[in-house]
Amino acid sequence: MSVASTVPASIDLAALRERFPALRQQVHGRPLVYLDNAATTQRPDVVIRATVDFYEKDNANVHRGVHTLSQRATRDFEEARQTVRAFVDAAHDAEILFTKGCTEAINLVAATWGRTMLREGDEILLSTMEHHANIVPWQLVAEMTGATIRPIPIDDRGQIDLSAYGSMLTERVKLVGIVHVSNSIGTINPVAEITAMAHRVGARVMIDGAQALAHQKVSVRDLDVDFYAMSGHKVYGPTGIGALYGKRDLLEAMPPYQAGGDMIRTVTFEKTTFNDLPNRFEPGTPNIAGAIGWAAALNFVDRMGIDAIGRHEQTLTRYAQHRLSEIDGLRLVGTADDKAGIVAFSLEGIHPHDIGTVLDRNGVAIRAGHHCTMPLMQRFGLPATVRASFAMYTSEAEIDALVAAVQQAKEILG
Repeated sequence: MSVASTVPASIDLAALRERFPALRQQVHGRPLVYLDNAATTQRPDVVIRATVDFYEKDNANVHRGVHTLSQRATRDFEEARQTVRAFVDAAHDAEILFTKGCTEAINLVAATWGRTMLREGDEILLSTMEHHANIVPWQLVAEMTGATIRPIPIDDRGQIDLSAYGSMLTERVKLVGIVHVSNSIGTINPVAEITAMAHRVGARVMIDGAQALAHQKVSVRDLDVDFYAMSGHKVYGPTGIGALYGKRDLLEAMPPYQAGGDMIRTVTFEKTTFNDLPNRFEPGTPNIAGAIGWAAALNFVDRMGIDAIGRHEQTLTRYAQHRLSEIDGLRLVGTADDKAGIVAFSLEGIHPHDIGTVLDRNGVAIRAGHHCTMPLMQRFGLPATVRASFAMYTSEAEIDALVAAVQQAKEILG
């Protein structure tokens, strides 16, 4: 099998890797091969610098102060919201609500829209490949409201069965929850088609976008999704920051998620009136430095070019699948035609955790486990998998190091 060069002409991989300080280190005396990007990506120097600059120069609370530092912090915080809005092509800044990440974003929708709109007899459709964060919140709401959850099946390659999905769509379905890119197997789901089908029966759509933003261009308007959850640390930004996109009319109709400062307009002991969007859903002091750092990360991705990044990662994915498939007893898990930079596999007779330990001794960082997708593991008849996940800075040489380490693990553990 001939594999083309993994680096598009627009990406200088050697220079790019120098922008990520964490990649320069050694682990157990070996150069770090970081292939755990689906769990969290590394941060480029501009993100680290933006965060440090905030704490060194502009550290103050937002929205409340008239002094200069507070004004600068507020300006940068709201400019970060504008950056996120532009990155996902939302229509209004007010449609971007800052959260701790995807998990909180989904819980926000479940606890507000879900508890308000769902009734006994209503149905929630969730794909079999969903992260627990897009399953458990809906289970809690279903228990409270009497709604029912039905799983959308997937085929043996890890693709949603659109025919089965279509047959499940009735007027009883009120919410469809779909991961844009599977964190376990890398499948890129046809979100626009899935959303259009749901809307034809009047259902709303909640998209878990944690893995998508780092790999492909996302336009929430083109997709026409109702809710889209985002995570900063999956796309080269800080941890503890993310956002929820929601269509403005839906957000306006939703009750507050949490109560406290800045989400109110007036408070008396008799009655409280609430603030406008987005403040109504952002009580308390937000992760100001996180938002500013995330904006720096998104601007960095824009400068690199998301299309070039996507091409690079997809070429690496094909190369990794080809090389790994040459190892006897190795089973690739999730072989969809449309995949992001994630490769999952198992080795016959060897637990993934043991493989991960051997790989770590070789300086190769991967993830071993069920990846918070236990229903997906059950679908494939596995307790866990090994997951290697790629980023803009991943090289072909690192794939070769992964393959060599897996071969060594097989020799030692087999």
